[in-house]
Amino acid sequence: MSGFGKIWERIQRGRPPVGQTPGDVVFRENKWSLVRYRPKATPSGLPVLLVPSLINRNYVLDLLPGRSFVEYLVEAGHDVFMIDWGTPGPEDRYLGFETYVERYLGRAVRQTAKLAGAEKVHLLGYCLGGTLTTLYAAQHPEHIASMVALAAPIRFHDSGLLSIWTRTKNFDVGALVEAFGNVPSQLLQASFQLLKPTLNLSKLVSLIERSEDDDFLDAFFATETWGYDNVPFPGGAYRRYVEELYRGDALIRGEFFLSGRPVRLESIHFPTLAVTFEHDHIVPTASASILLERISSVAKQHLHLQGGHVGAVVAKKARATLWSKVSEFYRQHDERPPKRRSPKKPVAEA
Repeated sequence: MSGFGKIWERIQRGRPPVGQTPGDVVFRENKWSLVRYRPKATPSGLPVLLVPSLINRNYVLDLLPGRSFVEYLVEAGHDVFMIDWGTPGPEDRYLGFETYVERYLGRAVRQTAKLAGAEKVHLLGYCLGGTLTTLYAAQHPEHIASMVALAAPIRFHDSGLLSIWTRTKNFDVGALVEAFGNVPSQLLQASFQLLKPTLNLSKLVSLIERSEDDDFLDAFFATETWGYDNVPFPGGAYRRYVEELYRGDALIRGEFFLSGRPVRLESIHFPTLAVTFEHDHIVPTASASILLERISSVAKQHLHLQGGHVGAVVAKKARATLWSKVSEFYRQHDERPPKRRSPKKPVAEA
């Protein structure tokens, strides 16, 4: 079969088999749910809670068998949970950071600890999910054993195009939110594509050149499926995201408030790993690595890897360069094993 024939055959198959690691929804509230992945053996150590970005589907961390961070952690013996934020509806347009951080993320942390029979959890936040976990961890450090901030923006005044564009004075965020309520996923996707206007062309060239490589085709179509499967950004959270984080750089200045309390990065005293990528055009290294300068943790590490914002997380080599390092970090900072794994229970509703 020719290269073009193989590409067409893959297209005809439809949606790739993404998000295949077996798991169960163990808690649900409004649109979001908490998934617990089924272990292959009795897990050891404290539970791990994975927090994806609000505007991306969580299966980027469980892309394909063999290219799944979740699958790797489960096979390594961790008790793995992950948030699925779901899809906000028009009725969610006023949801803000208090709801997502203090209520939803806080409840996910408590449910994870409860179901695992542990007092604390290991956190991992990816991209905007890393910003959310940092906000929560600074307010409630007593619940966290350690945290991995994976390509997580902390300083929003940087030299990246996304920061420059968002801080442009003629960008009327208020008008945008008033018009749409929730910011459409198509608008967000177009903004990210404009950061690298020739990216789609270069991907097409790679697709043609490597059309005989079955493994490449599997990963390519799975990643593209995820890349175009975005969700709206709730208007209330988006407004603060732009006005206070991007324009005011309030988190790094100590001027970001949740429920009337200032978020102080120095309140983070537990082991923390910040992961950055050399070719990340969405979250520059300086934007993410500054977290380690501002927290009070004694045990803190910076892992800087080659690759881009998404590619370095789902690439075949991520098993050795990223996934194993995160697993090792968690093992190093297990305070004590959970009491026991509780039996499977029906989904709890808030």
